[in-house]
Amino acid sequence: MELKGKTVADSLGEQLKARAFACKEKGVTPCLAILIVGSKPDDMYYASAAIKKAQSLGVDTKFVTMAADTSQEDVLKELDILSNDDSVSGILPLMPMPRHIDPEAVRAHINPKKDADCLTDQGYADLFTQKKGAKAPCTPAAVMEILNFYNIPVSGKRAVIIGRSLVVGKPLAMLLLAQNATVTVCHSRTENLARVCREADILIAAIGKAKFVTREFVKESATVIDVGINNDENGNMCGDVDFNDVKDIAGNITPVPGGVGSVTTSVLIRNVIESAESTL
Repeated sequence: MELKGKTVADSLGEQLKARAFACKEKGVTPCLAILIVGSKPDDMYYASAAIKKAQSLGVDTKFVTMAADTSQEDVLKELDILSNDDSVSGILPLMPMPRHIDPEAVRAHINPKKDADCLTDQGYADLFTQKKGAKAPCTPAAVMEILNFYNIPVSGKRAVIIGRSLVVGKPLAMLLLAQNATVTVCHSRTENLARVCREADILIAAIGKAKFVTREFVKESATVIDVGINNDENGNMCGDVDFNDVKDIAGNITPVPGGVGSVTTSVLIRNVIESAESTL
């Protein structure tokens, strides 16, 4: 089965629209603030998609752009302003920023209560300790939404993640563990990578290498979740999984585009609405 993200996003959208409306009825309008330093096309595309999704679900937006050579001091001041703005429910600074800006400093200047993508140390601490109400980074949370929406069993299953980033791999391991999966996290030093991956009931690719995962990595009837966004040799968008090579052996598989990325912005908006609800 092809696990289409739009179906999941549409289902989430109906719930989120009702929750946003309920907040407004109680005098609080959820608002997402996006901060971009520079003008990278990928950042602008994601910001545009997030703003469009937010507005379609009844969430206000603030879009702050700063030149690529803006000083770190000015960027941090802007984050402080947003963190102390009562009209802002969630803050999303798009990362990575230009090299002269310290990402640790950026994360430290986000109000944890308004952390829309689990970037702060407090956000990660809440996630790793499974604190009630903890938010997860949007991409790992989107993976879980897809698995749950399509009723793919997680408890007791062997899940293998290729990629150990703080953005996807590590938090996704925590989310899978919370649903009682047995989790293996693979990386560039993993020996016999394909053999390890073939043991997976659920295989998640999140390494940023176009079409890296081929059928030799996949156990028959496994669920394959592709988090990667790359360009192939012809300039077309593709994932970390060679979809055409894997689709006949996998039991379930997400496409790229149209898979995990389609759900990520909906999860982002959910995080913003939850922050607004916490103030009621």
